[in-house]
Amino acid sequence: MNTRLLSQEVQTFITQSLHCNLSQLILKGSPFEDVSIQEIAQQIEGKQKSLKKLPIWHTTAGVLFPKKINLEQSSSEATAAYKAKRVSGTRLVDLTGGFGVDCTFFSKSIDRVFHWELNRELSDLVKHNCSQMGIENIETQVGDGLQILKNSTRRYDWIYLDPSRRNEAKGKVFLIKDCLPNVPENIDFFFEHTDQILIKYAPMLDISSAIKDMRNVVEVHVVAHLNEVKEILFVLKKEAVDTIRVFACNLLKNGQQNFNFSLGSNCKATYGEPQTYLYEPNAALLKSGAFSQISQKFHFDKLHKHSHLYTSEALMPDFPGRTFQIEKSIRYNKKELLNLLPEQKANITTRNFPETVAQIRKKTKIKEGGTVYLFFTTDFKDNKIVLLCSKRSTQK
Repeated sequence: MNTRLLSQEVQTFITQSLHCNLSQLILKGSPFEDVSIQEIAQQIEGKQKSLKKLPIWHTTAGVLFPKKINLEQSSSEATAAYKAKRVSGTRLVDLTGGFGVDCTFFSKSIDRVFHWELNRELSDLVKHNCSQMGIENIETQVGDGLQILKNSTRRYDWIYLDPSRRNEAKGKVFLIKDCLPNVPENIDFFFEHTDQILIKYAPMLDISSAIKDMRNVVEVHVVAHLNEVKEILFVLKKEAVDTIRVFACNLLKNGQQNFNFSLGSNCKATYGEPQTYLYEPNAALLKSGAFSQISQKFHFDKLHKHSHLYTSEALMPDFPGRTFQIEKSIRYNKKELLNLLPEQKANITTRNFPETVAQIRKKTKIKEGGTVYLFFTTDFKDNKIVLLCSKRSTQK
């Protein structure tokens, strides 16, 4: 870490360059003898990317940013805050510390947080940034978290891991066994040092497969931010339970949408024709696989087993997703469809339909936008249908 980056003149130059063309700026070279243009560019890019993802880091004076890939792999403030509400106690250790965003928020819920990181540069940045933010209960240590734990006799209220999804042999990987550290083969060892484990995985992970690969899973959290799934969390406890609880959460600008259910609960969906209202579950709910539970809890009919669109005669307020009023339901027919769209403009969504949005637009010449919403889908009789809808609610 080059401490000259903290000088007032360099910090002023970084702030004044936030809206510059970064490529052109790099070509000009550094105006400072002891700070390279690459170091400056890294800070400018980090500052730019932190505006929405890490607003606290963006606005705190003297904070330094890591390389682009480390920033991309870190949690956002929104998801880190969600995780921090899941833990409590005296001691938590993060075996895969990274840029320390999760640790920063854990420090609000835990008395002492231990940040262990193999990359010395990242470890130094976290220590420096904690000082800038006035955080005094995070202890940093450079080294392989798994090895440090093996040499430790201390017990922790929580062990937290964000296993690496990249390795030299396979590049980017998505199976638990290919991530580092390998959680399944180390679970017994982890439980020698804690009774509770919190693990973060990438959103493309198959939840059912992951549960089979791990033992003692008691909770699964599917966390989306502004309707985009960001991470899947697994809570493991030494004392196993019979029922696994699944929490689907969509974090919004103001509040959040929640849906909870027990995995493996015996419930069945009902199916029916399109009624007055149409419901599209949010991304977290879809990823959680709660397809039958949605039908049962809200007394909705599904349009088709694989469509994951729901309908009802009475309006269900505060549904965790988007709600529409169905104005017209027709069989998929280009001529009939265009007759119902005098402006030939609409927002298009496909669910369980053989054509993509791009293919439909090319075939029908329907432009994007307007107040009409078209859902191209399949009903429970396997008919290809189009639902013309108006929007009833919006996510905030």
